Parts: sequence; C-alpha cells; structure tokens
Amino acid sequence: MTPSQAITLTQNAVTLTLLLSAPVLLVAMVVGLLISLFQAVTQIQEMTLTFVPKIVAVFATLLFLSSWMINKLVDYTHELIVNLPNIIR
Repeated sequence: MTPSQAITLTQNAVTLTLLLSAPVLLVAMVVGLLISLFQAVTQIQEMTLTFVPKIVAVFATLLFLSSWMINKLVDYTHELIVNLPNIIR
C-alpha cells in the first residue's frame, strides 16, 4: 500500500463519518438552540427539559435516515472489499 492509497482510504472514511453524523448533529444543535431560546423566554431552568426533546429528535432523525445511512455504509464497505486486492499489493 502506497502512502497515497492510505491517505485516500483515510480521507474517504473521515468523509463518510462526517456525512453520516452531520444530520444527527445538526438536528441536535437546532433543537438545543430552540430549547435554550424557550428557556430564556420563559425563565424555566429545568435540566430534563434540555435532554428529553434532544433525545427524541435524535432518535427520530436516526429512524428517518437509518436506511440512507445503512446504504452509504454498505456501499463504502462493498467498495473497500472489492478494492482490497489492489490495496494489499
């Protein structure tokens, strides 16, 4: 394996990781921001108010996007296995 192949494999893995995690993180960030605004307006400082909606939103996002995420992971794994003989040389 040449250094350029190793860099390409690492770059593809990091790109896929960012692509798969971005929607979930963005939803959690938006929900957290909305809850913070709600807490600032109403002056309710309950700790469970911040966690429960975020957890529900993240689970809903994972449920909605799970088939897309699995397809991306399967495609990446298939490409990696198909190119394995070329990588080993």
